[in-house]
Amino acid sequence: MERGNHTSASEFILLGLSSQPERQELIFWLFLVMYLVGVAGNLLIILAIGSDSHLHTPMYFFLSNLSLVDFCFISTTVPQMLVNIQMQTQSISYGGCLAQIYFCILLANMDNFLLMAMSYDRYVAICHPLHYSTMMSLQTSALMLGSSWLIAGFHALLHTLLMAQLEFCASNIIPYFFCDLVPLLQLSCSNTQLNQLMILLVGGLIVLIPFLGILISYIHIMSAVLKVPSARGKQKAFSTCGSHLAIVILFYGTIIGVYLNPSSSYSTDKDSLASVMYMVVTPMLNPFIYCLRNKDMKGALRKLFGVKILSCGL
Repeated sequence: MERGNHTSASEFILLGLSSQPERQELIFWLFLVMYLVGVAGNLLIILAIGSDSHLHTPMYFFLSNLSLVDFCFISTTVPQMLVNIQMQTQSISYGGCLAQIYFCILLANMDNFLLMAMSYDRYVAICHPLHYSTMMSLQTSALMLGSSWLIAGFHALLHTLLMAQLEFCASNIIPYFFCDLVPLLQLSCSNTQLNQLMILLVGGLIVLIPFLGILISYIHIMSAVLKVPSARGKQKAFSTCGSHLAIVILFYGTIIGVYLNPSSSYSTDKDSLASVMYMVVTPMLNPFIYCLRNKDMKGALRKLFGVKILSCGL
């Protein structure tokens, strides 16, 4: 692809997780199983919530959208990786790479915003139960969801358009199994200061503000729960937040592993493993965390199938 006096890459090479043939087959089957489990789990959550009128509340409204986002998230990168392994190729087109960047940023932002919305929902339910129906009305929930998609979409579009302006006239090898923002910037022979500034300022705010919102919500929740006189009351209050808190820890823990590692301890293998946790394992585990810890979800799944779900009834 010619641009002025520069030659930009028409495709990129994704090195994946291993170049050894004997490991490629193991990786293929491992990721295929994780993908199928993740897709099935998230779709079951969506179907269970949609089919049970008792779960048509703000909390489960946000949970069903989280499952939809996780279904799309895991589908953005894993199928391309599986096809590359089967076809014995490592290439991805320039347009395909930009598309992956756009959807990865969009869906990661939505995970972030939905976790904040769910923490606010729990804060209102525990700290302001008498005002819950007015503070978390259908209109409020829809507004929170719509504004989240709008902000996430604009943020993803910003980075994608800035990336499209760069030239790639040297190496086109990405040491990951998907196209990520920072490795692509390192390959560019253009000035990337504006890109890096936008990552720091806009990206930092989009991650920091929801994280602080979640932190503040749980500080208020903890304070309210500790004032409950009975141990049973405290346990019941904590149980309503346990699943969400587990997902928050898993989500932000893997983000820290991927993006906040000190450069002195950088390792491609460790970074790739952290990326797998963030892009694949977390979306796969989220449905099981809610299934195993949430009685309402267990009941909805039993109703969906008409039988007792053994995996959730243990």
